[in-house]
Amino acid sequence: MKRGTMINLLLVLAVAALAVIPLAIGAGDGKEEPFAGADAQAEPAILEHDPDYEPWFSPLYEPPSGEIESGLFALQAGIGMGVLGYCLGAVRTRRKLARAESGPDAG
Repeated sequence: MKRGTMINLLLVLAVAALAVIPLAIGAGDGKEEPFAGADAQAEPAILEHDPDYEPWFSPLYEPPSGEIESGLFALQAGIGMGVLGYCLGAVRTRRKLARAESGPDAG
């Protein structure tokens, strides 16, 4: 097996392990929302520390439900990954074209 293929396989296994291990060990058991985001966990902690705290600003748009909020977050992540993938593909293509133009004799 090629070295690059082996590295890719190990990276995929590591990502899978990062997704499965918290579920397997029961991380978050006993909580109402076991894998809530940082925003959801910060508000109760702040209010516990300082009950008179008032936020500096409010959101520009508050989605009517958690499902819509999750969908918008997934859309944002998808757009970001699309832009990142396009940029990486463009860089790779430029490098390949530069190598092809320099020819096998160059160097």
